[in-house]
Amino acid sequence: MTRAMILTATLLLCLVPPVWAEDPQVIEDFSMKPETRWQFFTDQVMGGVSTGGVVFVQEDGQGFARMTGQVSTENRGGFIQMRLELTAPPPEGTTGVRLVVRGNSQRYFVHLRTGGTVLPWQYYQAGFEVTETWTEVRLPLAEFTASGGMLRSVPRAESLTSVAVVAYGRDHDALIEVREVGFY
Repeated sequence: MTRAMILTATLLLCLVPPVWAEDPQVIEDFSMKPETRWQFFTDQVMGGVSTGGVVFVQEDGQGFARMTGQVSTENRGGFIQMRLELTAPPPEGTTGVRLVVRGNSQRYFVHLRTGGTVLPWQYYQAGFEVTETWTEVRLPLAEFTASGGMLRSVPRAESLTSVAVVAYGRDHDALIEVREVGFY
């Protein structure tokens, strides 16, 4: 091999990002007792009147969560959510959250909590749209916004403590199904 070929190959390898950085790490596929890991709650914890629930369903051998409810902004409320506490931080090099979802063609949100979100109303939020067919959604950490001024502007992957799928912020009927949750 000539010196020029070796140099060219080395430069190309340096310019190509590692494959593992883009490969998703699935942390939940709803196959093994998801009801033991997921919590559902509404704005009723703070006096709101939203109602709903989450059920875990099998379809064609694939498990998923179905969250439904009525979101109401009465009494300063306006959310329902299903939340997964993380047992370990995401792997090094994580740059975003990945979901596989479908629903009623509306906007939903992911809320992230970190070691720095100590108050119940603190979180990082990013929105996404769902369709009636299963779709992969990738949300870069840099696109999450802090819920208040006392938080860092962007969440750090190594400090994540929970991931939540949320119907939020307006009066509406919610229907979202989640087949995978992970990081990339």
